[in-house]
Amino acid sequence: MKDRSLLMIPGPIEFEPAVLQALGAPTTSHVAPGFIDAFGRALENMRQVWLAPEGQPFIVAGSGTLAMEMAGANLIEPGDRALVLSTGVFGDRFEDLLSRHGADVTVLRAPIGQTLDFNRVEDALKGGGYKLLTVTHVDTSTAVRMPICSIGDLARRHSVLSVVDGVCSVAGEEIQQGDWDLDVVLTASQKAIGVPPGLALLVASQRAMEAFSARSTPVRSYFADWEKWLPIMAAYEGRKPSYFGTPAVNLVAALDVSLRQIVDEGMTARFARHELLAGAFRAGVRAFGLDFVTTEPDHRANTLTACRYPEGVAAADLLSAIKHAGVIVAGGLHPEIKTEYFRVGHMGAVRMADILATLGAIEIGLRSVGCAVAAGIGVAAALEWQAGNED
Repeated sequence: MKDRSLLMIPGPIEFEPAVLQALGAPTTSHVAPGFIDAFGRALENMRQVWLAPEGQPFIVAGSGTLAMEMAGANLIEPGDRALVLSTGVFGDRFEDLLSRHGADVTVLRAPIGQTLDFNRVEDALKGGGYKLLTVTHVDTSTAVRMPICSIGDLARRHSVLSVVDGVCSVAGEEIQQGDWDLDVVLTASQKAIGVPPGLALLVASQRAMEAFSARSTPVRSYFADWEKWLPIMAAYEGRKPSYFGTPAVNLVAALDVSLRQIVDEGMTARFARHELLAGAFRAGVRAFGLDFVTTEPDHRANTLTACRYPEGVAAADLLSAIKHAGVIVAGGLHPEIKTEYFRVGHMGAVRMADILATLGAIEIGLRSVGCAVAAGIGVAAALEWQAGNED
């Protein structure tokens, strides 16, 4: 009997078999020729996935929070001003993080489920004196996707460095770091990159690296200091061994496999696939009569969806029923509305069959908690969406 549920949370996600095979291979030395080659190739392929041909990639053992820490620790000095654009829990994290590195932080918060008006951002930047601007591309707590294609230009016009938290977007949502002049784009391995948790991933522009080199004070974090990691990245990309902290050997091997798969798929095709699947899933959710946390349709993420519970339905009851039907989804995360919604991830290795299975499980769950849902209505809506939107 198959005793495994389909994991459809916004990370960790379902992983490709070849990635898991690399992860489960016997652990080799971090100076073995095969590993050196895998590490170097992964660094090179990060530039292709980030669309940042001139960027400096970093691969470090840790979570997405470490990637955020690396951006803040290396670009902020005590007394620097930082502007944080927040659309949820993970945007708010930057306030605490940057403050701990001595920044004077201003936060612009959007109403729950909405994006920030760029006129507010422009007005704040006109006040002058900011060194850093942070934005969460897709906030996992709300599924709001901020439009970031003009963030780089906005930051440069005001002589500010731009940092994009792409933990829930890189390799799933369109990001063109080079063409969009974004200074830092960071993520973690367990989401659309398609590797089990444990790697902090970041690409920094040459402008960011120049700002780092011009620091007048030491980086406050020993482990996150780019000065420690730059020689390591350079050595592995040059196919030479090096050491500062032991790399997560099996995870890097798995990353090498996943990045090669992503590059083979092609970024344009990958972005389009995520957009198609997200649209199909939302069509199914609408057919159930459910609403979304993200109120602006154009700014709903393609990597996850935040769905509001039907009135009178308890969170625990519906989530349990969906799991019993064979699919695991995530509960709410934003503290102000935590009991009002659930989240479904649809990124990375996900295919239409996973979307249909998830909608089927949600339908079964809804009926089990007393909601009147027509049989097959969600799946039918998703298939209709797919038929009308595929090239």
